[in-house]
Amino acid sequence: MVPRLLRAVLGALAGLLERANVIKRTRLRATVDLAWPRIVTGLARMSKQTADVAMVGLVSGSPAIAGLAFAYAYWQLGDRISLGLSGGSISLVSQHYGADEIDLANRTITQSYLIATALSVPLAAVFYWRPEFLIGLMSDDPAAIEYGATYLLVVAPAIVFEFYNKIASRIFAGIGDTFTPMLLRGGGAAINIVLNVVLIFGLGMGVVGAALGTAVSTVLITAGLCWGLAGKSYPTRDTLPVRLSLSGPLVDPSLLRSLVSVSTPLIFQQLARAAVAFPLLAIAAVFGSVTVAGYEIARRMRDLINSLSWGFSIASSSLVGRHLGGDEEDVAAAYGDEIIRFSLLSYVAVAVVVIIFAEPIAGLFVTDEAVIDLAVTFVRVTAVATIGLGLDEAATGALRGAGDTRWPFYAALIGLYGVALPIAYLGVATPLGVTALYLSLVGEMFVPAAITLYRYYTGAWRDVSRSLRERSQGTTD
Repeated sequence: MVPRLLRAVLGALAGLLERANVIKRTRLRATVDLAWPRIVTGLARMSKQTADVAMVGLVSGSPAIAGLAFAYAYWQLGDRISLGLSGGSISLVSQHYGADEIDLANRTITQSYLIATALSVPLAAVFYWRPEFLIGLMSDDPAAIEYGATYLLVVAPAIVFEFYNKIASRIFAGIGDTFTPMLLRGGGAAINIVLNVVLIFGLGMGVVGAALGTAVSTVLITAGLCWGLAGKSYPTRDTLPVRLSLSGPLVDPSLLRSLVSVSTPLIFQQLARAAVAFPLLAIAAVFGSVTVAGYEIARRMRDLINSLSWGFSIASSSLVGRHLGGDEEDVAAAYGDEIIRFSLLSYVAVAVVVIIFAEPIAGLFVTDEAVIDLAVTFVRVTAVATIGLGLDEAATGALRGAGDTRWPFYAALIGLYGVALPIAYLGVATPLGVTALYLSLVGEMFVPAAITLYRYYTGAWRDVSRSLRERSQGTTD
């Protein structure tokens, strides 16, 4: 009875969306089939750090949340670089897969892992050897520095595995399988939360327990995803049609150049987003640990809400890329247009819910009324701002599927460094105070959205895709 009723409700909703010219029923199904496992995956992945903040915050208060906020800034530096690299991987792998060029897809995966290793190992070494120095660059609060340095030291080696599993997860999405990564990441998130409860509350390990839970779950997720890329089957599916290939020369200059060309703007775009967290957190730290804690709670909620874009952006990249690979440019454009509209509607709906329940949400992280009051405002402002983020990510997904990755990078630079950071600084230089941080959150997300949407609607990404396909074809001649 319940499944039948649910199907009826979903069918009515699909019909309503089609009549409202948001997204056609057939394309909605293809989008949702790819998107919902990725959304669950995003929630699972984001819940790991959110659980760390909530559990440590309840035990140790706002200085611990501030310390974790500073440590996360460095973790996200690596995380964002891996996102950029994996974004380039899904663009090329999905197009080669759509054109039935399996050998090229396999060799592209190998080049992705070579670059991932070269980038992640030095980063992990720096995090491990200099955590106190790194955290001290953003704060002079001894308690926050101690908490942050401890967390960063313990999770440092796991950043290498984060690079590996990010690429694997995107490759699964590029061939149309978002369900397997969802199961593996969901299982990893559950393990992380269980470990947190045992280590933080049961054994009293505090920040060390939170870091160990994150590190262990990251390694396990990586092992599960790489199992499939090694050509092994899962209980839920047969072996992948693509895999990590060691046949032929280890380094393929032509594919490596294509991958670097597509990935570099995405890496710098993501790097720009990660790097701006350092001065923004330093500005928040001027107002004390309570402000940093409220700001970080809002950032955790932003990342949870942005799980929607994990689905919509990846679905857009995969569907646009595959139809471009099959020389179906009009179909690719239809998917891009409609996923952008569907994303907007979804983000507005979620933002309304978060605004209504902002106070109980803040209470999940801390018991201090001063922190809760400040966090409520941060959460509500962030909920509105994520509407811009949803538009930006949906448009970026379509551009990424075509291999057009430069404009999203430019948009991120302008939004973050031309708008968000100067506005936040006004909080220190003028009487605006914390209000400037609210305004910077809105500018950070809506300005890039306007730029990427403009680029998408010019249609220039079609020419970029044709050029990339012609260049890749040349490697087989």
